[in-house]
Amino acid sequence: MRLLSCLKTRCHLQQFRKSLHLTNSNYSDKKGLTGKTPKVTMDLAAVKPTVGVVQMTSTPDKQATVAQLTALVERAKKRGATVVFVPESADYIAENRAQVPELAEPIDGWIVQQYRQLAKRFDVWLSLGSFHEKPRSGDVSKVHNTQLLIDSSGDIKGVYRKVHLFDVDVPGGPVIHESDFVIPGTRIEAPVPTPVGNVGMAICYDMRFPEMAIALRNQGADIIIYPSAFTVPTGMAHWETLLRCRAIETQCYVIAAAQVGKHTVKRSSYGHAMVVDPWGCIIAECHIKDSTCILRSIH
Repeated sequence: MRLLSCLKTRCHLQQFRKSLHLTNSNYSDKKGLTGKTPKVTMDLAAVKPTVGVVQMTSTPDKQATVAQLTALVERAKKRGATVVFVPESADYIAENRAQVPELAEPIDGWIVQQYRQLAKRFDVWLSLGSFHEKPRSGDVSKVHNTQLLIDSSGDIKGVYRKVHLFDVDVPGGPVIHESDFVIPGTRIEAPVPTPVGNVGMAICYDMRFPEMAIALRNQGADIIIYPSAFTVPTGMAHWETLLRCRAIETQCYVIAAAQVGKHTVKRSSYGHAMVVDPWGCIIAECHIKDSTCILRSIH
């Protein structure tokens, strides 16, 4: 029913989008915070940019993970992608708690250099969903869960450290206390201009906080990204619902690259990488339980 409804809705939308041009109107909330009420803006005369959205299976082997991602970015580039979106934990997923800081690297370490070179080599922007960033000072037993936006020259244009940490005991699923090994970020970063629009950066569990999405939209985001490594039980229950809600309430495109499959003996991810349009319709989704890259023109 959901698919049929969206298909019917999109058919009706295509009939009036040629004349649709909605702009932002100012508002002020009860706390005196000002912003803009987000509404859709469409320009069908413009060339539609293409995004690549990666679904992959990171493991504790960083070199194997880099090789896997390199092949997916190359595939996306050959199919016309200008920006490639990569999931959370694009460097590794550890076997155990102790291995997390052991494998972590600073922002100028080997793993980030590999991905900066990858963006430059294939002449694409690369949204590195997140990597385990070793802090330069403080508690070295913990890491930052850090997202990077890298341009086609290999330069870092955006950095966001995950604010909301995933502490949960999933009934019948894994026990994950991210705060045991991750230092939370302290700020929401301004959206970054890219060839496909202004990108608002968020990571996985952040999608459960609509206030963050609205804050990004009020700062000018056209696209909000949620690179993720969702557990299977929570993915089955909430993944699609949350992403569609964030798209509808902000009137932004939502792009969610995803980890999928079995990473270690104890850890598996849900997958279902997807793109959701501002109407809340899923316009691209990966259904297979394997590493792949889906392509979609947006705007």
